[in-house]
Formats: sequence, C-alpha cells, structure tokens
Amino acid sequence: MKYKRILLKLSGEALMGSRQYGIEPQRLDEYAGEIKSIVNKRVEVAIVIGGGNIFRGLSGASEGMDRVQGDYMGMLATVINGMALQSALEKTGLKTKLLSGIAIDPVAESMSGRKASEYLANGNVVIISGGTGNPFFTTDTASALRAVEIHADVILKGTRVDGVYTADPEKDKNAKKYITLTFDEAYSKNLKIMDMTAFTLCRENNLPIIVFNMNTKGNLEKVVAGEEIGTLVRG
Repeated sequence: MKYKRILLKLSGEALMGSRQYGIEPQRLDEYAGEIKSIVNKRVEVAIVIGGGNIFRGLSGASEGMDRVQGDYMGMLATVINGMALQSALEKTGLKTKLLSGIAIDPVAESMSGRKASEYLANGNVVIISGGTGNPFFTTDTASALRAVEIHADVILKGTRVDGVYTADPEKDKNAKKYITLTFDEAYSKNLKIMDMTAFTLCRENNLPIIVFNMNTKGNLEKVVAGEEIGTLVRG
C-alpha cells in the first residue's frame, strides 16, 4: 500500500444514503466493509465525519439561532455519527476508538494527537468526532488539523463524485475532471475542495488531499494503493 496512515474525511450527508435525513444502515455497513478491507492490508485509519445529516450550525444560524450554540449542536451531531460508524466497524470485527474534540464522557475519550497515534499504531480504527472542539470551524478544518496532529500521509476526502471538476459535474455535462492539482492552482481557480482554513493547513504542512468517490465499491482500497482514482491535490 502506498499510504500507511490515512485520515479519511466523510461528510455526514454521505451516511444518509437514499434517505433525506439521518443514517441509512446499509450505507453505514458498506462504508465499514470498505474500511475493513484496507485495515486488513495493515493501513492505519483515522476518520473524521461531519454532522450535516443531523444538524448543520450554519443552517441554524441562518434561521436566527445563535451561531456558537448552533456550531456546538453540529459538533454533537458528529459524535452521534461517530458512534454509529463505530458500531458498524466493530460489527465487522475491527477494534475502534472514538475520540472527541469536546469533552463528552463516557461516550468518547478526549482527543489528543499522541493518544490517537498510539491507538492507530496498536491496530485501532480511530474515529475523531466533535470537530475541532471550537465554534466557527468546519469538519473540513477538523480533518486537516487532526491529520497534521497524527502525522497522516494523506487526507482522503470521500464524496459522491469521482474527483474535482472545472464545474459541478451533476449540473454541467461539459465539466472536466482534474487528475492532479497544486494547492496554488486550486487557490487561483477558486475550486471548492475544502474551506480556506483547512486548505491552508494542508498547504502549510505539505499534506496531500485526494478527492474520490467513496460510494464506488473498491475505490478506497485503490486510492490507498496509489491508483489514480479521483483528484490529487499537493504542493
């Protein structure tokens, strides 16, 4: 395998499957199977998951809710998703640890880079919930921060499209896919790969990002093996 330690970023919406809200058990089991396949190849896997399938802080703020309160609600949503994913992974026989950026005993341990790294080295899949633990930061930023903390080789951003395009491929049939991009190119083209804070963290720490379709069976293993799946963004 090309990458030995990865940070897999999943959106909360990805867990909805065909539903409009919440978690679809079948999608959860599919993801658990994909993750198990690379753990069996001795890849160390940390996961950051969003909460948009349950609650999104920005949406609450746009409807009059206090932004800070809304963001904390969003962080709690990521903990719920993390617990669901943990259950699905353990059902396959994997060892897991659920950590959180916000204190939430007895559900999850508090996040620390050293603790997460030790768990990864001991064969655990580490699910990191609770965002950064602070309002005003997205789970994209949390994934970049956690990847740097655990010295991950790469961030794998699992989406429902197979890479980064010149336009939204679901709306523009003429959109063209990028195979590779530099951070500077992505900046200049204003491509929405991650939010600016997350992107800057990756660029400053020379941490590559691969955007790929997580919903295609076998793609995760192919990406980790170094096949040209999706779009690679690097320095």
